[in-house]
Amino acid sequence: MSTTQSERLRGLLEPLVTARQLDLEEIEVSRVGRRRELRVIVDSDDGVELDACAELSRAISEKLDETDAMGEGEYVLEVSSPGADRPLTEHRHFVRATGRLVKFQLREGGDLVARVLAVDEEGLDLEVPGVKGRKATARRVEFPEIAKARVEIEFNRKDKKEEEEA
Repeated sequence: MSTTQSERLRGLLEPLVTARQLDLEEIEVSRVGRRRELRVIVDSDDGVELDACAELSRAISEKLDETDAMGEGEYVLEVSSPGADRPLTEHRHFVRATGRLVKFQLREGGDLVARVLAVDEEGLDLEVPGVKGRKATARRVEFPEIAKARVEIEFNRKDKKEEEEA
């Protein structure tokens, strides 16, 4: 997708997304056979409900039909939330990961798996799980130290909604 098309689509779609208290995470146009596919990834602090994606998809479709932003020809529109394993790249991603286990690849080398306890403008306060009977330890990591970060899927951990209901 050309930069100008990407910028134009972002300018066109971002107001529709923010009007629904969502963040526009990504816009991707790709070829699938003879058709093109437009993927719009949205998120929020509380996650994204399926109904919100469907409603936003209808609004985006109407807006795109009014313009020539996608050019001529058929395209498939997909509106979804990011997968659980998407990389954490923005400050808001780390805030949303508070309480979650995250795998960090550090610039100095080495990996670190730790639970995010708090996030501020400079970095993260983490709890590193204890190994072989040792207690968990606290650790501070500044944003510039992080090369990559991704939430680790925990199948036996309750999410925020489940904890509030319990």
